[in-house]
Amino acid sequence: MAFISHALLFIGAYLVGSISFAIVSSRVFGLSDPRSYGSGNPGATNVLRSGSKTAAALTLVGDCLKGWLVVWAAGALGFGSVAVALAGLIAFIGHVFSVFLRFKGGKGVATALGVAAGFNPRIALVLLGVWLLVALVSRYSSAAAITAALVAPFATYFFSGNVAITLVMLAISATLIWRHAANIRRLLDGTEGKIGKRKQPEPAAGSEE
Repeated sequence: MAFISHALLFIGAYLVGSISFAIVSSRVFGLSDPRSYGSGNPGATNVLRSGSKTAAALTLVGDCLKGWLVVWAAGALGFGSVAVALAGLIAFIGHVFSVFLRFKGGKGVATALGVAAGFNPRIALVLLGVWLLVALVSRYSSAAAITAALVAPFATYFFSGNVAITLVMLAISATLIWRHAANIRRLLDGTEGKIGKRKQPEPAAGSEE
């Protein structure tokens, strides 16, 4: 019975994590698929390049909320700390490798923040503060995300003292940095796009570039 309940928890966590609010919000507001412009990443920063701040905000809140919801639900249902931690990790994996997007997905920054908030709101506040500070100074969302990922395991252990949760955040952080490999290369090359940069309009039919 315990095996079945854990299996259902993890399957549910993956399916919830797989919901891409970048796709959902873009369809709601009649925008282009975020995978077709900018960085091609189905995330809030890329949706912002469409020019719709409302759609980008909905993406951010939705992706963050699903990470928090999975962790909260696992705890509310009485699962132990290890199962709760694994549920958060699986929700994050669902976002990065979404079953609804042919096992492709976003980079997971907002979902990771939601998972951290589910573990302990103070962890999320620290990470959000780090992200905002780096983003405001540099104007690079990727640099902010990478810095927050580096801080995450330390903040998690400091506020939770839980080894399982800390290891999960370490795995999430490593995945986030791996997912930002191309961004790191562009940052080093000076070609990374800054926050709020609009997508380029498509050339008219028959025009030359």
